[in-house]
Amino acid sequence: MTNSFADNLRFLRAMLTRPKFVGSIIPSSPVLGRVMARLVDPARPGPVLELGPGTGVITAALLERGIAPERLTAIEYDPELSAILTSRFKGVRIIQGDAFELAHSLDGVHEPFAAIISGLPLLNFAVSQRRALIDGALSRLAPGAPLIQFSYGLNAPVVPPAGHTVHCAALVWANVPPARVWVYSKT
Repeated sequence: MTNSFADNLRFLRAMLTRPKFVGSIIPSSPVLGRVMARLVDPARPGPVLELGPGTGVITAALLERGIAPERLTAIEYDPELSAILTSRFKGVRIIQGDAFELAHSLDGVHEPFAAIISGLPLLNFAVSQRRALIDGALSRLAPGAPLIQFSYGLNAPVVPPAGHTVHCAALVWANVPPARVWVYSKT
């Protein structure tokens, strides 16, 4: 999937109307999507959760990686982008909701996730909000499953909580701006 001109315009409009919830002026690159998707093991059983899919670049990469659509749930805050994702990715459960209110947005889903991938612009939020999101996401992972987050910062967006580690899995230059991919996991 490439970023179409229409997707770029939609993304720019979302950034102008809700800048805190959009971290860049254009969608993530397909290269970043593929790098993040490679960190998800399609053979690991269980559902996969994507936070902040935007126009669906990472969603498409996850599907190309072999994650079956019915295993994938995505939470998108922007109503227009959510509608586009719903029409673009048949079989994927798209939730128009707030990933920072994970329990409410998932509405009773309690099965542990095989992976959580986040495109949320965490650095736009207070450290306390970032910490709450990361802690909440980590608590929903199956043992050994990764939480994969990209950011434009030099350091991980959140120091891992006790019993967890974080490492930089990749630096993706083929993205505007270049992005670091962070993997949180239980020690």
